[in-house]
Amino acid sequence: MPSTSRPLRKLGFLTIGLFDEADPRRGHESTLEIIELGERLGFDSAWLRNRHLQYGISSPVAVLAAASQRTSRIELGTAVIPLGWENPLRLAEDLATVDLLSGGRLNPGVSVGPPMHYDRVKEALYPDTADAEDFGYERVRRLLDFVRGRPATDFSGAEGFEMFSARVQPQSPGLGSRMWYGGGSPSSAQWAGEHGMNFLTSSVVKAEGPEDTAAAPDFAQIQLSHIRAFRSRHPDGENARVSQGLVVIPTDSATPKQRAKYEEYVAERTPRTTSPQGPARLLFAPDLVGSSQEIAERLHAHAAFREVDEVAFALPFTFEHEDYVQILTDLADRLGPALGWRPGR
Repeated sequence: MPSTSRPLRKLGFLTIGLFDEADPRRGHESTLEIIELGERLGFDSAWLRNRHLQYGISSPVAVLAAASQRTSRIELGTAVIPLGWENPLRLAEDLATVDLLSGGRLNPGVSVGPPMHYDRVKEALYPDTADAEDFGYERVRRLLDFVRGRPATDFSGAEGFEMFSARVQPQSPGLGSRMWYGGGSPSSAQWAGEHGMNFLTSSVVKAEGPEDTAAAPDFAQIQLSHIRAFRSRHPDGENARVSQGLVVIPTDSATPKQRAKYEEYVAERTPRTTSPQGPARLLFAPDLVGSSQEIAERLHAHAAFREVDEVAFALPFTFEHEDYVQILTDLADRLGPALGWRPGR
């Protein structure tokens, strides 16, 4: 098997944390159990998606606070928190608090842009300022400043019996260097690099080039260009951290019923990978399903994968708890080692 130019150093996984509206606690408990399992299996990181007004985790920072008390080693990340739903100052307080509780294991990933279905939610979210809100990079720059200790006010000192700080409190040393930007375009990659963030790439990028070209866009090459654009602007250059998040489903220990379900899931999603989707021309990567040996060969042939040494493989949205147990076990015991990774148990 051909070797990668960057041996896989960190193996992580990403989950959405689905739940039943009638019993949301059970779904959240399942997510916590999966994170605990990930630590036992030696994974380096566990990441949570963020969903609002849906049946997935809406408060990943709160869930990771709970996870921090049930684990001791595994890094805990968000992929990603859409900042259009957040106040950067308040979020900075929450992130620092959970980072301290976790012993410095939090890896917050964020993104910018208007909230999904903004026209239908803006009156509830920003009833007085909906048309004045800035959903661009300035929002994440503010968050970075607060996390990294820049003043939030010009007032500090004593007022009566109370003491006030000009900086967000608490401050968590090192958190500023563990901030990630989730991006799928050259401009996002460049901005993240220029501002010293880490870069999360996923299974979605924006297609580039003319729309009327006969050739289908090459996902791996587009993603590779984003990684190189990011590192070209980052102070750490080629050593800047990048994590790739493809959907990966190993079947080594799966039952015949599970294999059939996984293959059907991938088959239903594959047509969207053949051409850019929607006005934003989003291009989706094919899901990888098969034995660990087969998946490792496909990853070694993936141009973008060859330039990363960290991954956070995404778990499919709609599977059952026992499916995630099987997938994570095969990722840690079979696929990871096939990619040169060793568990950090």
